[in-house]
Amino acid sequence: MTYNYVATCLFGLEHLLGEEIDALGYKRRETIDGRVFFTGDENAAARCNIWLRYAERLYIEVGSCAAESFSDLFDGVAAMPWENYIGYDDKFPVRGHSIKSKLFSVPDCQRIIKKSIANRLLAAHRTDILPETGILFQVDFFIFRDRAYLMIDTSGTPLHKRGYRPASVSAPLRETLAASLAKLSRPREEVLFWDPFCGSGTIAIEAAMIMKNIAPGANRHFSAEVFPFIPESAWRLAREEAKDSVKNTKFEAYASDIDPSSIEIASENVRRAGVGDIVRTFVRDALTIETGGRRGTIVTNPPYGERISTISEVEELYRRMGEHFKKLDRWQIYILTSHENFERLYGARADKVRKLYNGMIPCYFYQYFKQKKQ
Repeated sequence: MTYNYVATCLFGLEHLLGEEIDALGYKRRETIDGRVFFTGDENAAARCNIWLRYAERLYIEVGSCAAESFSDLFDGVAAMPWENYIGYDDKFPVRGHSIKSKLFSVPDCQRIIKKSIANRLLAAHRTDILPETGILFQVDFFIFRDRAYLMIDTSGTPLHKRGYRPASVSAPLRETLAASLAKLSRPREEVLFWDPFCGSGTIAIEAAMIMKNIAPGANRHFSAEVFPFIPESAWRLAREEAKDSVKNTKFEAYASDIDPSSIEIASENVRRAGVGDIVRTFVRDALTIETGGRRGTIVTNPPYGERISTISEVEELYRRMGEHFKKLDRWQIYILTSHENFERLYGARADKVRKLYNGMIPCYFYQYFKQKKQ
């Protein structure tokens, strides 16, 4: 059976997410900010939850409708085939949000949608009561420019929570964003990958998982595993595929930080992620790193001054980074920060700047492809 799916992501990662959906063999239908719509069979729910590296959640789209009024919303939701998914005794809480639309009250939309779904299920299942004691089907709605999209969450816990990071340092970088930074830096076996402000080690771990082809969701569970219309075999086969796809690599990554407690956490995360064979963790001041005669790429997320350090301390750090990193021969440098004047402080204009979001914080990914020899 063919289903319509929606994969959500952080703003700025739609292209990467779309490419990995293509690579899994599914057909994209539409892309809007933070969302990629595509079609796939029942196996796609398992394969995409396990394999999507840049997605936050995976949904089954039940339908969409005009939503210029509450009547439009109620009638449109009532016309959708909810009984194909939700049993008479299943739970179906409703959550969602509205952007650039006439229906801006989320609580009112929740009530309308809940009532509409309930009426449809009462009639379809020929019952007078919906006990909501069975399987949980989390219903999510997204109203954008007066059109409502109604979906069922298949992920449960957000996909960025891989399971290897139960403890983290202050202001941790989301795993999905870390994976995108690693991917955009084009990691290669013959080039050392180094994050000198590693914190909990997430960027280096995600780079190593990419290079070892480790499926990010291989070691966790998903809410759709109990959905009766998705066969158990889909999950078993997807996990077998993930296990069989792991490969050996000569890739090497360093994760260093000036804070010993951060390195303790990073080391444990590296071990749990299964990349201890190619990621080395150690204490070191970022302003003392050297090339050691090797080719290398720095990919890092230094303090912003938002939650760690003060603005003045961060600005001085950026100046010193610019002075020191120029000594790293022709290494490529990739730096994520929310500071709009980073290039001026760093002392060099980036070859490319990409706008990304770290949670709700707008950030800039400054990419220096070729450093000048000193």
